[in-house]
Amino acid sequence: MTPDQLADAIHAVLTEAVARGDLPVAVPERSAVRVERPRTREHGDWASNVALQLAKQAGMPPRELAGQLADALGQVPGVARVDVAGPGFLNITVDAASAGELARTIVEAGAAYGRGEALAGERINLEFVSANPTGPIHLGGTRWAAVGDALARVLQASGADVVREYYFNDHGAQIDRFARSLLAAAQGRPAPVDGYAGAYVSDIARRVLEVEPDALDLPDEEAQERFRAVGVALMFEEIKASLHEFGVDFDVYFHENSVHESGAVRRAVDRLTELGVMYEKDDALWLRTTDYGDDKDRVVLKSDGQPAYIAGDLAYYLDKRERGFDRAIIMLGADHHGYVSRMMAMCAAFGDEPGTNLEILIGQMVNLVKDGQPVRMSKRAGTVVVLEDLVSAVGVDAARYALTRSSADSNIDIDLDLLTRRSTENPVYYVQYAHARTCNVARLAAEDGVRREDGFDPSLLGHETEAALLAVLGDYPRVLAQAAQLREPHRVARYLEELAGRFHKWYDECRVRPVDADEEITDLHRSRLWLNDATRQVLANGLALLGVSAPERM
Repeated sequence: MTPDQLADAIHAVLTEAVARGDLPVAVPERSAVRVERPRTREHGDWASNVALQLAKQAGMPPRELAGQLADALGQVPGVARVDVAGPGFLNITVDAASAGELARTIVEAGAAYGRGEALAGERINLEFVSANPTGPIHLGGTRWAAVGDALARVLQASGADVVREYYFNDHGAQIDRFARSLLAAAQGRPAPVDGYAGAYVSDIARRVLEVEPDALDLPDEEAQERFRAVGVALMFEEIKASLHEFGVDFDVYFHENSVHESGAVRRAVDRLTELGVMYEKDDALWLRTTDYGDDKDRVVLKSDGQPAYIAGDLAYYLDKRERGFDRAIIMLGADHHGYVSRMMAMCAAFGDEPGTNLEILIGQMVNLVKDGQPVRMSKRAGTVVVLEDLVSAVGVDAARYALTRSSADSNIDIDLDLLTRRSTENPVYYVQYAHARTCNVARLAAEDGVRREDGFDPSLLGHETEAALLAVLGDYPRVLAQAAQLREPHRVARYLEELAGRFHKWYDECRVRPVDADEEITDLHRSRLWLNDATRQVLANGLALLGVSAPERM
């Protein structure tokens, strides 16, 4: 019996009690009935606080209401016992057969197990990384690449239609500085004071000359424009290649320059003017963002008619909404924290709902540690650690897992020595090894003639480690739904570590294969193979959501 099936049973009990007139409440929505694992196994397999939710409306003490529900729920097939605990919690114990049946449910569902439809019909634009095309992706951008791609997968697993988008910043002062830096490198001069340094600048400058061999014969202004056009394109191709090698590909690469060249800025200004939220002052055009929580109004068009920085944001947001997205999620680095209030004010000025039509996630810093010391330098970029450095040190799987397993709004330290260690201290190794072990169990069982199709008796899965493992397996859909709802893919990683731990304990206590050649193969062996394969499936499903491989041998 799965948690969803238990929630269905509780909802049915409530519906029947209301229909009989025994419970003077409105029947809650099915989604409001939640079943979760209790903190300790002594409190049963599952727990629900539904009596606490409805007690005030019913006009009775929560424990009294819980008692009524417990009596009815105890009659549901597959429920062994229901206890009332604390102020009115329902602690539910299911019989071994009902618990063990979950193994078959998982194996038969395969890759679909855990997926839901909570976000079905919702179109989400997820913008992440969006590093300036002026250098390799630094470690903060690398974190967003891992977290953003995992979040996209999690949202899709909850039924959403997700478009991954990269905002290509090819407009503004940073591009001018990059072009001047490339030209200086090609001419053998030091980088400008406000420019970019590092071996990659010289590499790109050399490649520009391969494409434009006569560029240095031109006047500096024309030469700089050649280096801008070709150099930015080359840099961006490198960024895309690095991300692809990291397992991250985007559906849309949106060029910032396009909103200025297509008239999108003018359309956004016209729309906001129609809405009555623009005004003129000092020959400039302003957006009244203070009406929507910003600390000051923002200039959109300067007195010379040129667009201010926020003009591009306005045009870009409107473009997303006009493309039919219900929700725009933007992932930004810690240095953009002060950016949130103006963006939310912009959303509200368009008549949209901040937090619903627009969400902004802020990520924190990543620190690398090796031999107990911080790693600060990159041979290629000169001053920062970049994506290729991390992948070169630990590999794609370990890098993605390490960057995804912690909440994005917390600073993290990544120990390079730990991530290259083949031990249970290394979290990605611990989880991947659990998957490889399930595959090995299945291979050896097949050699001994243990086959799932020859029998399955879920009531035999009664060992305490089996009950604990089944409880964790049953919790996967809830964890996945919560990860999507809260935009926290790290919950999947932490769940996988718990599942791996439960599996390893079960492996130590329960045998799938006969002890020796003379032992008869029974339904206990076959039923345990079902449980082993169910664990393998959930580990594979969860690792896939993180963009991490599930090896069959290690």
